[in-house]
Amino acid sequence: MTEAPQPDPARLPVHVAVIMDGNGRWAKQRNLPRPVGHRQGVESVREIVSNCRDLGIAHLTLYAFSTENWNRPAMEVKALMGLLKTFLQGEMDNLHRHQVRVRCLGELERLPDEVRQILD
Repeated sequence: MTEAPQPDPARLPVHVAVIMDGNGRWAKQRNLPRPVGHRQGVESVREIVSNCRDLGIAHLTLYAFSTENWNRPAMEVKALMGLLKTFLQGEMDNLHRHQVRVRCLGELERLPDEVRQILD
């Protein structure tokens, strides 16, 4: 198999923004529970971060949890926050090792204390 052509670094953006949406729909289309879709979203984030780093993209913004998401069923919000906590605990050392700075925007006071502690 031939290797994919490499993009011209001069034509790559400095900043990429991704709206993380559709994980629940992805799972539903495959007759899977919504949490499976959210876990697949975590894998997508890992891939996006890695690819941006490899391509030399300096800034990546992930819009991952909108204010409307707080209106989801309490169990789903709790599961999403647990997934965020697990992701952060598992990835923070890797992010630091690759000199990835994490900055959070929004209403951080609404996040569970344990998630905010990890982010701090």
